[in-house]
Amino acid sequence: MSHVRIRRCAALAALLMPIFSGCGFRLQGSTSVPHSIPVVRIETSDTESDFYFGLRKALLADGIRIDEDGHDDTAAVVEVLTDSTNERVLSVSALNVPNEYELSYVLRFAVRSKGRELIPAEEHVLVRDYTFSESALLAKERERKILSAALAHDLVTVVMRRLASL
Repeated sequence: MSHVRIRRCAALAALLMPIFSGCGFRLQGSTSVPHSIPVVRIETSDTESDFYFGLRKALLADGIRIDEDGHDDTAAVVEVLTDSTNERVLSVSALNVPNEYELSYVLRFAVRSKGRELIPAEEHVLVRDYTFSESALLAKERERKILSAALAHDLVTVVMRRLASL
């Protein structure tokens, strides 16, 4: 009885796939840069940031060629104007030891292609809070790095959605 049920589900899924693919259905989180942008150059002062690596990886995964040397005049240019993290103390204990921090990731970028401004400079700021404990200093430093990488990933998603909207 279960073999019949499995076959029916498989047949139903096979029938529904063309319908979903024809209507523009996409899995959540997936974006696609338009085919009119086959080559992208990333202009940034920090080629070691989490955001830069994440954007590069997302563009390559989408089939976009990265113009490393800057010789392709047809390349769309993603200009990263600001790519920074900031940390500030939110609360302190009675002994004046920090208990909680706020981590913010600031990204300011613009996109141009062939002398035209496709996306004017816009700024995005993402903020996360985390607690601090002197007894778990290494773990809290690792947590800070993980949070920073997660914020950078979220900003990559924002930029990819903006590029997909072109």
